[in-house]
Amino acid sequence: MTQTFLASLTRIADFDRNPYEFRALDHSLWGDGDYVITEVTGERSDLYIIESCNGEMVPVKAGDQVIGALGRRAATLEGVGSYLDVHKGEMHAMTGAGLIGRFTSFSILLPNPLALRYRGHIVRDGAKVTMEQFAMELEEGEFNIPTILIIGTSMSAGKTVTGRRVCEVLSKAGLDIVAAKLTGAGRYRDIASFKRDGAAHVFDFVDVGLPSTVVPESEFRESIRPLLSHIGSMNPSYLVAEAGASPLEPYNVGPAMEELGDNIACIILAASDPYAVVGVERAFGVKPDLVTGPAANTSAAVALVHTLSGLPAINVIDRDTMPEFAAFLERKLGHSLLAA
Repeated sequence: MTQTFLASLTRIADFDRNPYEFRALDHSLWGDGDYVITEVTGERSDLYIIESCNGEMVPVKAGDQVIGALGRRAATLEGVGSYLDVHKGEMHAMTGAGLIGRFTSFSILLPNPLALRYRGHIVRDGAKVTMEQFAMELEEGEFNIPTILIIGTSMSAGKTVTGRRVCEVLSKAGLDIVAAKLTGAGRYRDIASFKRDGAAHVFDFVDVGLPSTVVPESEFRESIRPLLSHIGSMNPSYLVAEAGASPLEPYNVGPAMEELGDNIACIILAASDPYAVVGVERAFGVKPDLVTGPAANTSAAVALVHTLSGLPAINVIDRDTMPEFAAFLERKLGHSLLAA
């Protein structure tokens, strides 16, 4: 029996509550954030899974249908592609969240990506349905919330785990925390984990209608400014902000940092290895306050980070380091955190 799955990029939409139709549209009418319905094809692999709207990973098989959103991806370790590259309706789920396009470059170290066939755009009253139509209605205003910013040297460098540890330490100290993923490719489980670890509220770019932040800079800034203003209006003690991907990838990490501006109280770099720390410092001109991720996995790695960059490093995956991590945040932020 075939099923229709709503991928997590539809979590802002109402497809689970209200009827919809679908119709094939000419490729010239496609755009970022368009909702489409697709059919699963090809031979099943470990990547034949879809992230549901509650963050659960659900297996799919040939013949099932997946509703996701058109977009673009430029992942260093996995794959690169776009809806612009779709040919004769042959597509891929470029993330489990239902970011739909076609890979033009894909890591041979991974199983075959989830193959899809375009069936049509979701339409209502004859017009296509887009993520933008369900975006939070926000007004641009001031943002002056002190921010702990987590950036990375690449994808899968430990940014989300680091953000979770920050949320845990600060919330246990009685501080009101909002967490947000400002750049990357839309997935729900990352920001959901921030809430589980103490953030009172969580947001990401999906909330303002972007399937990923591989979009023109002007479009990114236009979308993210109202989100930051909304967070500012909530007046939390801190914003814990993750920037998905690295500063030199086309995900608008640089513009995100510029939008945060002088509100950045601390920068933590999740690094894949000690030499990557130096690479980000020199290529992007960023001097982080702390290094985490695989670059801090062992005492030898921590020592090499310090030798190369002079920076401290903490293996936040090891829960025995939580007092050390809390002490670092206490020194940097000026709040008493160690008792918590």
